[in-house]
Amino acid sequence: MRTRKLAFLLVFLLAVAAAILVARRRAPQRPAVDAGAVLRQATFRSSVTASGEIVATRYADIGSDAMGRIVRLPVAEGDRVKAGQILARIDAVQAGSDAAGSAAHVQALEADERAASEQVRVAMAEVAAAESRARDADQQLARRKELSAQSLVPASELDTARAAADTAAAQVASARAAADRARQAFTSASRRVAQARAQRVRADDILRKTSVVSPIDGIVSRLRVREGEMVVVGIQNQPGTTLMTISDLTAVNAEVKVAEVDVLRIKVGQPANVTLEALPGKRFTGSVLEVGASALPVAGTSAAAREFRVVVRLDAPDPGFRPGLTCDAEIITSERTNVLTVPLQTVVLRSPSPGAPGRPGVFVVKGDAVAFTPVTQGPIGGIDIEIEGVAEGTPVVVGPFQVLRELKDGAAVRVSAPKTSS
Repeated sequence: MRTRKLAFLLVFLLAVAAAILVARRRAPQRPAVDAGAVLRQATFRSSVTASGEIVATRYADIGSDAMGRIVRLPVAEGDRVKAGQILARIDAVQAGSDAAGSAAHVQALEADERAASEQVRVAMAEVAAAESRARDADQQLARRKELSAQSLVPASELDTARAAADTAAAQVASARAAADRARQAFTSASRRVAQARAQRVRADDILRKTSVVSPIDGIVSRLRVREGEMVVVGIQNQPGTTLMTISDLTAVNAEVKVAEVDVLRIKVGQPANVTLEALPGKRFTGSVLEVGASALPVAGTSAAAREFRVVVRLDAPDPGFRPGLTCDAEIITSERTNVLTVPLQTVVLRSPSPGAPGRPGVFVVKGDAVAFTPVTQGPIGGIDIEIEGVAEGTPVVVGPFQVLRELKDGAAVRVSAPKTSS
């Protein structure tokens, strides 16, 4: 009898356990979430990170204005040079011959100009002499007319005086025409001299440019030619066009590429921190000097993300900096004090009604359930974001992301140990 009671009790307990198990399986599962608290940060920075390279503030790609062979190359890569220092010499035989020929041609034409000037003076003297004879002939004609009116001279003398006056006037016109021709010849000779002098200036300039000089103080950061090689003029990217690059490293910039989603947050003058792989553990301060107005060219598919060039001027560059060193820049876009923050993934979008636009907010933990609370977003700093709309210390759902993506207002949850934002 007692054995049957024990068996009945055992069966009853197994049935109850099975019923409880079935009920738990049929009941909806509560998702497990991580909880954190809304924190107040004394200083909150929002920044943009980008990578790029070190470049010299001033640099010059040195080319040649004269074609020829390099006969002397007194500098090597890494040498420090001064403005006006000779960097290379190009074969100057032809340029020197042209300059000497131009100088001789100028001297010959200047002699012709002096001769033409003498001809002008001679012609002007002949004009003066002809005018003097013409005045004398006119006076003689006037006296003959007076005497002829008194019948004191025969008519033949009056005719002779009139002919002499006409001849003198013709001689004056001829002398003046000759003077005009002399002046024109002198003008032509002067213009030929001016043309020859211009050609001599050009020839001297070509000869002078066979000596390539540095336009700035700096170092030879790149040397692309060797002594004995040919150089050419004015063909971009053609070997021999650019001889070397001179970089002034007294002022150094970091040129970085910023993604299009971040570039609108960057303004000229914002502070930045720059680090280099070549100098681990060192941080260099600077400020934004330029922000690109247009996107950089995209290599390959046009669907690639656009990037913009941003220039950061370094305050105190290391003396060992060289153009082309890779660097990373953190640009501080905003700095605020005494703000409330949560982890970035905590803020989600939810629509108050079907079809309505989503509103940003956080899920506040209330016991074993959550409540969606709208918030106002502020700047993003690292993995945190500034918010307004909830009180400091309020417990909120911070993850996991897969749960937050599907979480609903009022949903029951299982809360794990609280976590705090960084």
